[in-house]
Amino acid sequence: MSSLKAYGKLDEAEQARLVARRRTRKRIAIISLSSILLVAIVVAAVVGTRASGGDSKKGGADKPLSASVKAVCDVTLYKDSCYDSLAPVAKPDQIQPEELFRLAIQVAKNELSKASQHFSKDGGALYNGVKDNMTIAALENCQELLSLALDHLDDSLQAGHGVNVIDIADDLRSWLSTSGTCYQTCIDGLSEAKLQAAAQDYLKSSSELTSNSLAIITWISKSSDLKKKADVVVAKDGSGKYKRISDALKKCSSKKQEEETIVSASLNVVDGTPTFSTATFAVFGKGFIARDMGFRNTAGAIKHQAVALMSNADMSAFYRCSMDAFQDTLYVHANRQFYRDCNIYGTVDFIFGNSAVVIQNSYILPRKPMQGQQDTITAQGKFDPNQNTGISIHNCTIWPYGDLSSVKTYLGRPWKNYSTTVFMRSMMGSLIDPTGWLPWTGNTAPPTIFYAEFENFGPGASTKNRVKWKGLKTITNKQASKFTVKEFIQGDGWLAGTDISYKPGL
Repeated sequence: MSSLKAYGKLDEAEQARLVARRRTRKRIAIISLSSILLVAIVVAAVVGTRASGGDSKKGGADKPLSASVKAVCDVTLYKDSCYDSLAPVAKPDQIQPEELFRLAIQVAKNELSKASQHFSKDGGALYNGVKDNMTIAALENCQELLSLALDHLDDSLQAGHGVNVIDIADDLRSWLSTSGTCYQTCIDGLSEAKLQAAAQDYLKSSSELTSNSLAIITWISKSSDLKKKADVVVAKDGSGKYKRISDALKKCSSKKQEEETIVSASLNVVDGTPTFSTATFAVFGKGFIARDMGFRNTAGAIKHQAVALMSNADMSAFYRCSMDAFQDTLYVHANRQFYRDCNIYGTVDFIFGNSAVVIQNSYILPRKPMQGQQDTITAQGKFDPNQNTGISIHNCTIWPYGDLSSVKTYLGRPWKNYSTTVFMRSMMGSLIDPTGWLPWTGNTAPPTIFYAEFENFGPGASTKNRVKWKGLKTITNKQASKFTVKEFIQGDGWLAGTDISYKPGL
């Protein structure tokens, strides 16, 4: 099955809304595996002490407003763009941080709406002179990704009224982190240097403003205390028994003997598909749950990036599933995710992305790569220090899938400047290279990364000869707890009703 493209959509109403807003998307929507978790969350300004003392003369009322904007913008990475965007539009009754936060999201959304026009097939500047299919596909991905970014900005903005923003700060940080990740994924997918630079320029303002919004809510929240024979084949082109996954699952659901449904395809970068679009199975929305499923990309190591599963869905969970490919197997793209009792096979960067994800009680199985390659388990993509993202590997087993005696295997390498990855209480086989971690480029890593190993065991767990990077931390029990299901992805609030086993703490 060489062309299946399966997408998990969570709710029919939301699906219709998204389709209307993304007319260029041509996807397969799957319904049967979805667990609907759409919550209308509302935001209201926290009641605080308003600044006083301004006189009644013209301009006097602007003084506390200007001071409030400056104070809020001082916590951001892009102070000038923050002040320049908020000061002209803020009103005297918008001097509280929570009100300025909402305004910051609005100006970011407005900027992104304008920037998105340059990525449109209908007269978008970036399409000028572009003829090769790979670049056109990458630009189409950008259009889709920017639409997703707008959705998440809108979710944050329309979070409503009547709830303290501090109470939903984790949601807001996740949505804003996802928006930023969508920008970055778009830019990373454009391989032509001039085009990439142009895209970066068009997205500069909205990217900075989104980062500012993320910094503000972070500040506000902190300041307040595999291998089976296929029983059913699904293929869009009609070569299988079914054309829709949902139809196949309806047929299988009555058979108690069925243990796993496998979705297989072979899209890959070498044959001209951008990484983001190679996923055999891609999930968007909220509250998606899959259990007893297999996701496979059969392109092979020679085809380089070829994703088996990509999740962009917030509060998505995968239970007793397998992800089987080589390079870039599991794309934990964005939002909060949880994996339990899964098998993950791969070679280069085979768990990668910028979600907040906990992988628990699972088998992580490096396999033989192409000649001359090494295996790297993780490549985490955090690029903004205020993002609440990272990869947490907890109570897992890292073991070779086949003979890797001639292959060097590393825990990961830092994809971006704030790459965050933690391995906790996991069993590491002797396949792990004594140095543990590999630089992305050069001989070292950015000092701003956060890597840690906590109470791991097994022949590959010794940290004696690990790399001497500033960003490779020794952490305490309290620090490790921040990367658990309960604290890192707020799992107690959304996993409890899923019938999926999970350990909330260490």
